[in-house]
Amino acid sequence: MRVADPGYETDINGKMACADHSFGLPSVKPKPGGFESLDIHEGHYGVPDVMTYGAPLHEDGEIEVRISYTKNKELMHMTMLRNLQGLHAPLRLTMELRAAEKVGRLSFLPSSNFMRDVLSGRDEEIGFEDFLNTAEFREQMGQPHAILEKQLCIL
Repeated sequence: MRVADPGYETDINGKMACADHSFGLPSVKPKPGGFESLDIHEGHYGVPDVMTYGAPLHEDGEIEVRISYTKNKELMHMTMLRNLQGLHAPLRLTMELRAAEKVGRLSFLPSSNFMRDVLSGRDEEIGFEDFLNTAEFREQMGQPHAILEKQLCIL
């Protein structure tokens, strides 16, 4: 007779299975969010008095919200892949993303990271970096021969 380990549970057929299926990833189910405590001063009759006390301040700016949204979206995508296809799918996609980031370029040529954008699905979106980060407006500009000679320690 097998003794149940604390990290395992027995299924219908009597087989031992791991009780924690998350592998450290968050749940796909949405959690109710919002402010834990709202510091709104109420005036007469329970109506917020915004003219006297001002509107509540927001701690996160637009950039922080966008960065956290992108990270949460990628994490949710990996979690859904794991739940639908198994653990191999997010691992394989992560390996492909890391291989795409290591593609070698000459040091004087800027990388567009197009392969990474295709793997992550960002090739179908138009963002800030698409029209304001073009090569002709970049601050780094140098002579290709001098940059390669410096990299190869010829100079």
